[in-house]
Amino acid sequence: MLVPEEWLWMVIVGFIIAFVLAFGIGANDVANSFGTSVGAKVLSLRQACILATIFEVAGAILIGSRVSDTIRKGIVDVNAYNGSEALLMVGNVAALSGSCVMLIGATIASLPISATHSIVGATIGFSVVAHGARGIGWVKLGMIIGSWFISPVMSGIVSSVLFVLVRKLVLSKDKPLEPGLRLLPVFYGLTVVINAFSVFYDGSEMLYFDRIPLYGVFILSFGLGLVVALLVYFVVVPWQRNRILADTATVRLTEAEEGGKTEQKVDIHVTSTLESATGDSNHNTKDKGAHNQKEEQKQLLNGELEGKGEADASIAETEEEPPTDDVQKRLALARKNVEDKPETAKLFSFLQILTAVFGSFAHGGNDVSNAIGPVVALWMISIDGTVSQKAATPVWILLYGGVGISVGLCILGRRVMKTMGEDLSKVTPTSGFCIEIGSALTVLIASNIGIPISTTHCKVGSIVFVGRVRSNENVDWRLFRNIIIAWLVTLPISGLLSAAAFAGLRELI
Repeated sequence: MLVPEEWLWMVIVGFIIAFVLAFGIGANDVANSFGTSVGAKVLSLRQACILATIFEVAGAILIGSRVSDTIRKGIVDVNAYNGSEALLMVGNVAALSGSCVMLIGATIASLPISATHSIVGATIGFSVVAHGARGIGWVKLGMIIGSWFISPVMSGIVSSVLFVLVRKLVLSKDKPLEPGLRLLPVFYGLTVVINAFSVFYDGSEMLYFDRIPLYGVFILSFGLGLVVALLVYFVVVPWQRNRILADTATVRLTEAEEGGKTEQKVDIHVTSTLESATGDSNHNTKDKGAHNQKEEQKQLLNGELEGKGEADASIAETEEEPPTDDVQKRLALARKNVEDKPETAKLFSFLQILTAVFGSFAHGGNDVSNAIGPVVALWMISIDGTVSQKAATPVWILLYGGVGISVGLCILGRRVMKTMGEDLSKVTPTSGFCIEIGSALTVLIASNIGIPISTTHCKVGSIVFVGRVRSNENVDWRLFRNIIIAWLVTLPISGLLSAAAFAGLRELI
């Protein structure tokens, strides 16, 4: 069925704005998926973009439709627009516009705001102008708003508990490599079980996952998790052990060789200095006094070289991160002590790639709805001519939103990624793994329930909780305060922008 000519412009404009909005979501929320991985130096920005492009789109297609239903039908009472379908379509264009402006502006300012806040606020904005308070689904809105406050706490608790366990079972050991290797199959298996369950349970209609009974979902999820755990135990663990031990041995050998070369250079330098100072007579004088003088000179030069090295290192560090006040000095000092041992860093670096992919998949499934929810409503209303929107979300529109998110991620994602992955708290491979698995688990559960919670809130909650567990000074509390303020103003500002856009656009119809 063709779109009526008088509605065609709204569909075209809506799709264009939706892509820009998806671009902004990718640029702003990329930090939720890969900010900690890039901040912990596990992945480069290029690698993060490639992996995120694949798994953001996969998450959007496989689990994105459930949340888009909430965005387009749960927040606003669409039945109030029976007989005035064009008004609802204009409202969706206005919602896309208000949310788009807010999100792009925040991204340019490097502020990690909630895309969910933005689109929900924009949806409320046009609805209030159109029908007043009666046009809003207050029960669903209350659940969403409640989740905004609960989700960072829940995510933070899950991540913190996991980090405490990892610290007790692995990090606190004198030789953490073997305990870490023993737990590696458990971590991989658990990650796969949770991820698989979210995909299969009430999953994609296109892949017929929605027809799998609940017991079948459990069998598939735990079966895959067990297979992966066994594969990790028999293949990955031995490979990781050999690789890490070989790397450690190489580093120690290199350090020993460099130390020997340094001592040799100092000894030669001392000898030549003494010979120049004492002249030919030193060749005929081999008494104890000359030997003692040589040793004193050697110790003196050694001390000078060490002092020079320390001074150079201090200067380099000061130039890299100049502390501006006492708070920044304490923050920099605390972060020096937040380090993983080399063997555990290598072990969890490999695992964090999987959890980053896990988080990206969850992000695509949850946040693609923020971009395509209103445009799905536009498309369905224009095709069916009714506000009921009973058909399932088209897969090609989910793909459209996923591609927009990936483009924004690759082009403009660096800004917010730095805020989340480096500035808020220092992240290491072990803490990054705990942050990502905890926040992704919270997001995936919410996505399957159908509540569009904020991935930003979950990830920030996990970063702050785990950072606080390591050290109070490891968290930049002033930056955290600014992020909270940005969260609070997102909904009203996007709502006002949407309301203003709706007031102008409805004059066209």
